[in-house]
Amino acid sequence: VDEIFLLVCEYRQVNLLTHLGDAEYKVSKSDKEIILGKDALERKLKGAPPSFEAAIDALDKKKNYILTGQEKFLLSLGISDKNGRVHDKKQGKFRQINRFLEHIEDVYNELPRDREIIIYDLCCGKSYLSFAVYYYLTEIKKREVSMLCIDLKRDVILWCDTLARELSYTGMKFVCDDVTNTPKNVVPDMVISLHACDIATDIVIDTALRLGAGIILSTPCCHKYLNDKINNPQLKFVTDQAHLRNKLCEAITDSIRLARIKSYGYSVLACELTDPENTPKNTLIKATKRINVTEAELSTLKSEYKAILSFVLGEGAESYLKELSK
Repeated sequence: VDEIFLLVCEYRQVNLLTHLGDAEYKVSKSDKEIILGKDALERKLKGAPPSFEAAIDALDKKKNYILTGQEKFLLSLGISDKNGRVHDKKQGKFRQINRFLEHIEDVYNELPRDREIIIYDLCCGKSYLSFAVYYYLTEIKKREVSMLCIDLKRDVILWCDTLARELSYTGMKFVCDDVTNTPKNVVPDMVISLHACDIATDIVIDTALRLGAGIILSTPCCHKYLNDKINNPQLKFVTDQAHLRNKLCEAITDSIRLARIKSYGYSVLACELTDPENTPKNTLIKATKRINVTEAELSTLKSEYKAILSFVLGEGAESYLKELSK
């Protein structure tokens, strides 16, 4: 794969010719990247003989994925079968998990090297990521990990706790509670969260910031909270249309989150979690706590954050996310 990339990266047009169909990659004069024929080729690939699909899956696993599908926790979570083959309907989840582990790899050097790694998964749900991250750090990186997973769904927490015991994942602890009750006496090295709904993502981020977490990896879900709160006449040409207002709220909500995290002294980035075909909820907020940030810089960043709220919300800026302070 690397060799192919190096071969084609100098060209502005590349044609892929296969027995099942063709696709074309182009770079326009404005440097916009375009892929023609991709959807049609993918549809044909999905109808290819099982032997062809199996060969592609095997190649993908060998070339791209951290996990193979044979890991015991993937079988227990219903992602793969006893032979290590990922179920067709779980391919998207499998790719999503692997991509998240790649993001973990990107920040791995920011984690402590001389002690166990402390991780919180807030609003953990069925804990796909919890088990994957724990496996990756303990089995692949050979590190000691203490992981606390919190969610309000008691039946799910009990199920996950039982599974952790069956897998002998002794460093995992599952707690049924509100995220706002996360223990305050420990500074986690990393806080992760996948698709916490609407304001729950803000509660996760607020908790991570108040605890001073070293790393924050959060993938937001829906963005309903801001929908009826935007108060800026300059944005009226967008907000007058419900469909477009929803799209705008998604971008603005995550942008406000980035500004808030920056104001606490973090380097922050919004990026794709995985291929958009795997999930429509595909933005990953990725933050790393900075060292040696000055009080003057923090003051400037907090002022910028307040200015953003005022621009978007007008007089409602002061009450934005007041629920978090209750």
